[in-house]
This record gives sequence, C-alpha cells and structure tokens, in this order.
Amino acid sequence: MEYMCKLYNYSFLLLCGPFFYFFTFSHLLYLFLSAPQVLGPHHPGAKEPYSFHMLQISSFANHSWAHIQASGWLGELQTHRWNSVLGTIRFLRPWSQGSFSKEELKNLQMLLQLYFHGFPRKVQAFASQFQFEYPFELQISFSCRMYAGKASESFLNGAYQGSDFLSFQGNYWKPSPGAGSQAQNVCKVLNHYRVIKEIVQHLLSDTCPRFLAGLLEAGKSELERQVKPEAWVSKGPSPGPGRLLLVCHVTGFHPKPVWVMWTQGEQEQPGTQQGDILPNADGTWYLRVTLDVAAREAAGLACRVKHSSLGGHDIIIHWGGYSILPILICFTVTLTLVILVVADSWFKKQSSNWNICSPHVPALPFPQKPTPKTLGVRNHGSKTDS
Repeated sequence: MEYMCKLYNYSFLLLCGPFFYFFTFSHLLYLFLSAPQVLGPHHPGAKEPYSFHMLQISSFANHSWAHIQASGWLGELQTHRWNSVLGTIRFLRPWSQGSFSKEELKNLQMLLQLYFHGFPRKVQAFASQFQFEYPFELQISFSCRMYAGKASESFLNGAYQGSDFLSFQGNYWKPSPGAGSQAQNVCKVLNHYRVIKEIVQHLLSDTCPRFLAGLLEAGKSELERQVKPEAWVSKGPSPGPGRLLLVCHVTGFHPKPVWVMWTQGEQEQPGTQQGDILPNADGTWYLRVTLDVAAREAAGLACRVKHSSLGGHDIIIHWGGYSILPILICFTVTLTLVILVVADSWFKKQSSNWNICSPHVPALPFPQKPTPKTLGVRNHGSKTDS
C-alpha cells in the first residue's frame, strides 16, 4: 500500500517526465502485482530455468499514427496477448490467469487500457526532444527468470529501432553500450525520479518472481507433460555432384529441449546442422537436422534422438529409413505369424491322425430320407421308363 500511495502522489511526474514509456508500463504493472498475497510460494518443481517476460512493440509512422503490440510469454510459450481493438487482455491458456482474482484482472485491464491509450501521445510529444526520427520503433522487455524455485535474474530493457538503448541495473537506469549520448541523456533524466526507481526495483526483485511462480503452479500439468517424439529420415536437395543431404525429421515432442545428431556408430558427425525448433499446432515441437556427406560415406550413418520422454531409450534411425524400433516390431510380427502357421499345421496333423485311428461309423439301421436331388433324379428316370 505504501508504494501505491506513492504512485498516486507522484503520478504527475510520470505524465510530465521525459521518456514516459519506459517507466509507465512498470507503473501499471506495479499497481496490479504489488500485493504480496496475490501469489503463492515459489513453484517447487521448476527444475529447468523458467522465465516470464512482457513485451511491448510500438511503431510510429509520424506524429499522428502509431500502432502498439503487447504480449506475455512464459519461456517461449505465449500466454497473453493485448487486443488493441477491444482494449482487453486475451488469455491464451486456461491457466494464464495464474493466481489472480477476477477483481485484480479487471483492474489490470482497466490500467492497461489507460496506458495504451496515452502511451503513443506521450511518445510523440517527446519525440523531437529526444531526436526520434520518424518512422521509428520502440521495444520494452520486462522479465524475470527462476532457477530451482528461486528467482535469480530480472531484467528491464528498452530498445530504439531494434538496437539496445537502456536498461535498469541495480537501482539505476544505464545506457546500453554503443547507444550514444542520446541514451545517456534519457538515463540522466530518469535517474532523477527516485520513486520510479524504487517501484521498478520492487517489480524486478519481488513482483515478477511471484507472478512467474503463480503461472508455473497453475500451468504445471501442461508444462510438465511428456510427449514422445516421432522421427524419420529423408533425402534433401542434392548439395552437389556425388553428395547427399541427409535430413532427420523429429516432431511431436514435448517439452521443447531435445538432442538430435547424425552419428556413425557412437561418433557424432561434426557437420550436423540443426534448424530452429518450431511449434506445432498442438503445442508440441518440430526439428529438422541435416548432414551434407559424400554419397559413398552415407552407409552406416544414423540419426539419434534423445528426449526426456524416452526414458533413456534413444531413437536411432539408420540412413535408408530403417529404425531399430520398427525392425523389432516387424520381427515380432513375423515370429508370431510363423508360430501361428506351425501351430495350425500341427493341429491339422493331429486331427488327421485322430480320424485315421478312430473306428468306422456303422451304417444306420434305418434308410435315409432321400434328398430333393435324389428325388429329382428318380422322377426323371420314371418319366423316361414310361
């Protein structure tokens, strides 16, 4: 509450202070996230480092036109998006609300509406003072990272035209290396606002880690799910005469960390080239790994896949499309069919032996009833006799 009172008392500083966009976003975040009781304890099962970051990208074509995009990310998984048309937060996952109450979410949305409405006007008002030449783009990244249940790193960075401009370190705004006198002047002005620095420090060291912990707890079942990858190999476009481009495709795996390598026996091939890990529509991932080799050296090469869902049993696919697992399956099916054929032959033989050894069935004491076919033949014969 102390920080919130300070914010309202010094709100005029935010409206009048230069480089408004860097700290107003933190101001709104603080109003929403500053209460210690909002989130529970740190997530106890976060073995891998997780990070939460909020990104804002603002494009300014001239003094009267601007476009803003804002989103929230848990690692590389997008969890939130700002709908600039409706002025609402889109929660992209069922657990994106974390531990927040409906009232807190409502307050956050209202504050963001005010912020995104006033943000472009303030930037355009100070554009000439800080020598921002149209068209230009501004980026803000507010993030924190958690290791083994404890937040160890937090960041607040600003960029201009895609290049680092300034950051918040310790309790001070500092220009980025190579940003020049323009960033130095902005940081000099921002560092005069002691209350703003206290708020930013509180956001980075306390609020963001607790918010991250709440998301990890709410999304635990999805974040920790294990989905086994599928893999196959193919031939890519020929890189040249007498050469082959071997391609290993790995898809459908979760979580994202995966190890894929072309190998010769147990030896890794240094020429292996790994592409970007791309998302599938179902939330799993896809990876393409290639190797450029001479055609005569392709024999004996294999693609090896390691993933947490495999329980230490790597997928190995030899060049030519043969995977150890399908081979084992085919062998098992073939063996089963052979056993069934042998068993069927044995039963037929036993049945034949039983028929040979059994006594003949005696003729019935009563004559059998003629079948229709027999009657037909007799009738035909009687007509002939007549």
